[in-house]
Amino acid sequence: MRIEELVLEGFKSYPVRTQITGWDPSFNAITGLNGSGKSNILDAIAFVLGITNMSVMRAANQQDLIYKRGQAGVTKASVTIVFDNSDRSKSPLGLEDQKQITVTRQVALPNVSKYLLNGHKAPQQTIQNLFQSVQLNINNPNFVIMQGRITKVLNMKPQEILGMVEEAAGTRMFEDRKDKAKKTMAKKEKRVDEITAVLQEEIAPKLDKLRKEKKAFLDYQKAVEQLELLGKKLHALEWHDAKQRVDSKEKEAEQKREEVRTRQDEKKKGTRDLKAAEEDAAEVQKKKDAEMRKGGKLSKLEGDVVELDKELTKLRTQVQLKESSIMDDDKSTENAKDEIRRLEASLAQQQTEVEKITAEHTTVKDVHSKIQQKLTSDEELLQSLLTGLSSNRTNTNGGGYLGQIAEARARGAQARAEEEQSRITLSMQEKDLKDRQNRWKEVERDAGEGKRRIQALKTDLERYRRQAEKCGWNREMEETFESQLRDLKALIRQLIDRRDYVKQNLGGLDFDYQAPPNFDRQNVKGRLATLVSLAKGNYNKAAALEATAGGRLYNVVVKDEKVGKDLLTNGNLRKKVTVIPLNQIQPSSVPPQKVSRVEQLVAGKAKVALSLVGYPDEVKNAMAYAFGSTFVCEDAQTAKTVTFNKEIGARTVTLEGDVYEPSGTLSGGSASQSSGVLLRVQELIEAEAKLADVQGLLVVHETDGEKNRKKREDWKALERQIEMKEHELQLLERQVGGSTAGRVRFCASHSQAS
Repeated sequence: MRIEELVLEGFKSYPVRTQITGWDPSFNAITGLNGSGKSNILDAIAFVLGITNMSVMRAANQQDLIYKRGQAGVTKASVTIVFDNSDRSKSPLGLEDQKQITVTRQVALPNVSKYLLNGHKAPQQTIQNLFQSVQLNINNPNFVIMQGRITKVLNMKPQEILGMVEEAAGTRMFEDRKDKAKKTMAKKEKRVDEITAVLQEEIAPKLDKLRKEKKAFLDYQKAVEQLELLGKKLHALEWHDAKQRVDSKEKEAEQKREEVRTRQDEKKKGTRDLKAAEEDAAEVQKKKDAEMRKGGKLSKLEGDVVELDKELTKLRTQVQLKESSIMDDDKSTENAKDEIRRLEASLAQQQTEVEKITAEHTTVKDVHSKIQQKLTSDEELLQSLLTGLSSNRTNTNGGGYLGQIAEARARGAQARAEEEQSRITLSMQEKDLKDRQNRWKEVERDAGEGKRRIQALKTDLERYRRQAEKCGWNREMEETFESQLRDLKALIRQLIDRRDYVKQNLGGLDFDYQAPPNFDRQNVKGRLATLVSLAKGNYNKAAALEATAGGRLYNVVVKDEKVGKDLLTNGNLRKKVTVIPLNQIQPSSVPPQKVSRVEQLVAGKAKVALSLVGYPDEVKNAMAYAFGSTFVCEDAQTAKTVTFNKEIGARTVTLEGDVYEPSGTLSGGSASQSSGVLLRVQELIEAEAKLADVQGLLVVHETDGEKNRKKREDWKALERQIEMKEHELQLLERQVGGSTAGRVRFCASHSQAS
């Protein structure tokens, strides 16, 4: 990924749009007179890459980045970088299929800042992640090295140099991410500990209690079911016994009937005996009354018997109560003994666990002490090795171990260098004589070799030129292709800016939402106004159409009610919206006979609003819902004629936006807030259509480039070979034409004379 184009507008000393192209893939330098804006180009690159240190861009705040601080009519600073992303192996994550990547950063007064990635608004973190994915850490303090920084770099300590190398290699940002991740993990771990404590201290006891209650409830349900089953069995058994008793009783009843008949006979006999007995009883009663009048002993004895029966009943009741109390006490005693045995067992178990945990704690504490001692000794050793000074200050030599080692190595290197220099001097002196003797022969041989090499280079150069002519591509074709490519890209950027400007004026029609999981965005068609297209001949009817639809222009059209429910529930909508589900909406329409009658009355001065707009066929119901039941009339008189005709009685709208209702209501006058929205939508549609056309031309142009890519690559390779061979030939001719043999003769004669 490399810079292909830089566009500045309103940034520092560049008030108008300035495009800088022709960047070299390997090395670029910015030159010019003082005050010509060289540093501002570097500041612009740092600005769009997302650097946060304003001092690097030589500004106190973002307002300083705008041309003359916004006091010259320019209130926005914008910088755009176009990156060549043709090398897929070095592409940012998620953008491998993009041939170009465009990053734009804008700041505007009073304090507005935003990023655009390939023409779409993106958060700053997304831009940072984009550059970090290609090992480009923008906020690296050594990202921009200013004047005087080199000396400071040379005087850096080893740890600082290591940090700078890590920043340059792109590993430091991963360390920063690692630190952030560790902090986040620590916070999450703390939160997990808190949640675990809540689980163990509050939720777990409640769960245990609920489990016990659940078990008791299940036991209760089981007992109730068994009770019901036993009840049913008991009822069945009682019914069976009752049936048997009924059968037996019927037999007994028959026997009793026989007995009744027998008893009736006996009754007659008994009646006679009763009369005799009554006579005897009357006589006995008379005797009893006579006895009572004599002393009353019999009555007294009967009273004593009654009192004794009451006392006996009372004693029996007390005995039963005492026996029941004794049985309850026995049961309580047994339960208490069972509870004591259970608690003693639990106490023994817990004491065993406490002893075990205490032993483990002692072991861990001992291990921790040993590790702490080892860590302390290792830190002292590390401090000694790094600085030459141990932490206990026993060695206070200024250089330390590293200083002594460095000094010894320096002395050894100096000795080896002196030894090597002596050997080289000796060898050169030994060879000098032989060189002087053989130089004449070598010069002659070199001269002949140079001529042969020149001839070979000319032959190769001519061969490469013939191949370049035959490859089917040339410099003129390459320049034409690159020029057209640049022009198309520049036009696309202009059209994108135009489209974005138009979109800004249609802020009320923006519909941003967060797609729920497994959500198909194609099911959301957008605001109704954005789906309307007008022929240029109907632009004068835009106000009437806006008055016809009214607030429905801002309704969101969706495929069905399920999509609408997902949007309203999980779409994270920032504003309240009204949804039009296409499968549920009831379209409005004017009967054909009314349309014919209107044509007879006004002869072309009134049209159904739906017939004046264009729209995709899939949103036909929504358009009929908004425009289907209203006539657009050329003047007020026509509107009155259509609206108040008894055979028609339809809603009408004039070209000025006045609405006539059959009920007699008239509305209109001043323009509404949405006035002109349909015209702006048409402007947006035209801008997007032009953008799509130019993008199509760019795709065709790039496709042609792909078709000729092999020819272009072959031609470029041959051009590089030709340039290299021409440069090599010039050097060789300059070398041979410098009269090397004459200079050697002159040196030899001069040395002999001296």
